[in-house]
Amino acid sequence: MLALIAGGGGLPRRVAEAQATFPLICGYEGVALEGVRADVTFRLETLGTLLNTLRARGVSRVSFCGSVARPSFDPAALDADTMHLVPLFQKALAAGDDGALRSLVDIFEKAGFDVVAAQDITPGLTAEPGVMSLRHPDEQMSVDAGRAADVCRAMAPLDIGQCCVVGQSQVMGIETIGGTDHMLATLPERARGSNAILFKGPKPQQSRLVDMPTIGPETINAAHQAGLAGVIIVAGQVIVLDPDRCIALANEWDLVLWSRSAS
Repeated sequence: MLALIAGGGGLPRRVAEAQATFPLICGYEGVALEGVRADVTFRLETLGTLLNTLRARGVSRVSFCGSVARPSFDPAALDADTMHLVPLFQKALAAGDDGALRSLVDIFEKAGFDVVAAQDITPGLTAEPGVMSLRHPDEQMSVDAGRAADVCRAMAPLDIGQCCVVGQSQVMGIETIGGTDHMLATLPERARGSNAILFKGPKPQQSRLVDMPTIGPETINAAHQAGLAGVIIVAGQVIVLDPDRCIALANEWDLVLWSRSAS
C-alpha cells in the first residue's frame, strides 16, 4: 500500500488520482490540503507514532508530495514513540533544506518503508524537452537561459534556491528562503521590459525523492505579473502541474514556456 506525505498545492491530488488504488493521505498538522482529505494527521513531534500507524495499516511505500514549511520543534508536544528520533531531528533542523530532507527520507527508509518519487509513480508529471508555448525563445533568451542555468548550478552549494531571473545577460533575482513568489514580487523595476526569464531546475546532486522543483498555473501568472517574457524549466527534472492550463496561460500572456534540455 502507498501513503502520501502530503503538503500544500495541487501535487498530492495529481499523484493520488494517478494511482490504481487511492493511497493513504497523511497531512502535516496545520497545512491546508487541496483536493484531498487527510486520513492521518501528524507533526514532527509525533513522527514516530505516524511510522507505527503506517505499519499497522499495511503501508510499504511512501511518497512525499506538496509543499510544507520547515517545521519548528516543540519538546512539550513530543510523544513517547518519537523520543528516539530526537537526535535525528536536531541534526536535520540544523542542516540546510537538502540535508533536512535527506534526513527525513533516511528516517522513513530505516523504519522499513520504500520511499518513491512522485514523478516515478505519476505518468507525465514532468515535461518532455521542447517549447510548449506558441511564442518561441529568441537568441537573447537562449543566452539568458544558459546563464541562468549556470547561476543555479553556482547556487547549489549554498542550498538557497532552485530558480533565478535573468534578462539581457543580467541576473535580476535569485530564489532564497522567501521562495519563488517572494523573488518575483521583489524584482527590480528594470526586469520589466528586459525580456527577462524565470529559470527553474533542480540543484546538482539533489535527491529526486523529495522537493522536486515545481511550476503550475500560479507560476505562469506570477511571471506575467512580474513583467517577465518567459518561464524556462529543465526538461524531465521539473514537475509541471496542470500543463494544459500552463500552456494556455502562457499563450494568453504571450510568454515563452520552454522545457529546455539540461546542458
